[in-house]
Amino acid sequence: MNCEELRDDYDLLVIGIAGEPERSEIRGHLDRGCEVCMAGVKRARQRAVLLGGLALPVEPSRKLRRRILASVGLEERQYGWTLLLAAAAMLSLVAAVYFGSREKVFADEVARLRGQMRSQTIELARLNEAFTILNAPGTVVTSFGEGAPKPPKGKVYVNPARGVLLIASNRPPAPLGKIYEMWMIPKGGKPVPAGLFQSQTDGTAIHLRQGAVDTQTVAVIAVTIENQGGTTEPTLPPVFAASLQ
Repeated sequence: MNCEELRDDYDLLVIGIAGEPERSEIRGHLDRGCEVCMAGVKRARQRAVLLGGLALPVEPSRKLRRRILASVGLEERQYGWTLLLAAAAMLSLVAAVYFGSREKVFADEVARLRGQMRSQTIELARLNEAFTILNAPGTVVTSFGEGAPKPPKGKVYVNPARGVLLIASNRPPAPLGKIYEMWMIPKGGKPVPAGLFQSQTDGTAIHLRQGAVDTQTVAVIAVTIENQGGTTEPTLPPVFAASLQ
C-alpha cells in the first residue's frame, strides 16, 4: 500500500487500534525510513497528545470514530465522547513515549546509512581516480621490496598530471597511536608530505595522493611511521622507499 492509502490510518496506529494490513504496512514504511509516513505519524501523535491533554472538541473522521467504538465493543449511539476522550488521553501518553523512542531509532539508522553511503561514495571516487592513474598516458611505474628477506613490497605509480598511487603488501597496520605517512623526496631537497594512510589487517595498503607531480625533480617516494595526525618532516627512517630516477 502507498502512503496516500495509509494516510487515514496514522491516527489509528498512534492510539493502538489500527487493523491489518494497515498496521503492518505503516510499520513497514516506518522501518524503511519513509519520510511521508514518519511525518504523518508524528502529526497524528501530536493530535493525540493535544486531544488527551486539552480535551478539545475535535470531531474525528467517521472511519476513526467507527473503529474506536468497535474496538471496545460499543455502538456509536450508546455513549458520548467523554469516555473515549479519557481513553484517548491515556493512549496518547503511551503512543508519545513509544513513537518518540521509535523515531530516535529511525533517525539514528538513517544517519548511519547516510554516513555509510558517504564513505562508500568517497571510496568509490578514490578507486576511480586510482584506475585513472593506472591507465593514464605518461604514468611511471616503479617497484620496491623485491628480493628483500622480509619485504614490504609493492609498486608506485606516478602520473605528472594526476598524482601518485601506492600499492603495498606485507606491511602490517601501524602500532596503536601511529600511522603511515608518504613523502615525495626531491633531488637534494626536503621531503614533502604526501598524505596519511593505514594498512589493512591482511597487510595490504592503497594510498592515493592526487594532484600534479613534478617527475623531473621528485627522486623518491618513501613511507615512514609517524604519530597519529602526521608531521611536516619525517622523524624516523623510511620503512620502504621507491626510486623514480
